[in-house]
Amino acid sequence: MIKREYTLTNPQGLHARPASLLVQAAGQSRSEVTLIKNNKEYNAKSILGVLSLGAQKGDSLVIKIEGPDEAETDEKLQALFAGNFGE
Repeated sequence: MIKREYTLTNPQGLHARPASLLVQAAGQSRSEVTLIKNNKEYNAKSILGVLSLGAQKGDSLVIKIEGPDEAETDEKLQALFAGNFGE
């Protein structure tokens, strides 16, 4: 299992476009991918789950990845956060 904490830095937060990129990356994984905000867990493979986070710039999110391709999935998600989801 891999757990990473990120601080959301893109100006508009995790709105529809970056949320869809996150869901797409998580959906390609064979691992279970969970977002955690304020100790509440959300399915990172569900667009409704990700949007229901209501994550804004400066929010702290934990991503938990557990499964056969967790390292590869972790790299993809790190790249998304590091690049501010292309924004």
